[in-house]
Amino acid sequence: MTLKLYWAPRSRSFRILWLLEEIGAPYERVLVDIHAGKQATAEYKAINPMMKVPALADGEARVAESGAICAYLSDKFPEAGLAPQFDDPRRGRYLQWLFFSSGGIEPAITQTFGKFEMPSGQAGWGNAQRVWAVLEDAVHPGPWLLGDTFTAADVLIGSDLHFVVNQFKILEGRPAIDAYIARCADRPAYKRALKLDESGE
Repeated sequence: MTLKLYWAPRSRSFRILWLLEEIGAPYERVLVDIHAGKQATAEYKAINPMMKVPALADGEARVAESGAICAYLSDKFPEAGLAPQFDDPRRGRYLQWLFFSSGGIEPAITQTFGKFEMPSGQAGWGNAQRVWAVLEDAVHPGPWLLGDTFTAADVLIGSDLHFVVNQFKILEGRPAIDAYIARCADRPAYKRALKLDESGE
């Protein structure tokens, strides 16, 4: 049965579009017109009650949240080599980075745009500057988060950093992060996903 990616162009859906291109398995793209409010239909809420994209359907299975979709797909297609196996000690860090996207990067972006501060001991993400510093250390010397092995975590974190640096313009003067983003963007699957995303179809 073909995987179905519920997506919208120029959104967080790009992460999963890129991952599916890395995996190389057949999939169908189902456009959700978020500008027309199609994410609020009863049909789509049954797939993702948060009314956000991306979401994935695989037969009877429904998966939302980018990190969860990355974990699901990379485990479903082990032949793609995008996740350490269960007995690999690197799997712990791999899972950490999958959760860090929503647990660290997203709040740091919100904090930066909202221009608010709170005691770092009370915030699960510490503070935005700590998040950026941790990421800078993680991608240096690289090439990937797990050293020489590219994983689904790089898809997630690489996509996040692309938006943070190139779209949101809130990280400057961090050469290690810039180089990491460039390595991600140079991958053939990234380029294919970008072309699909820009087509908007």
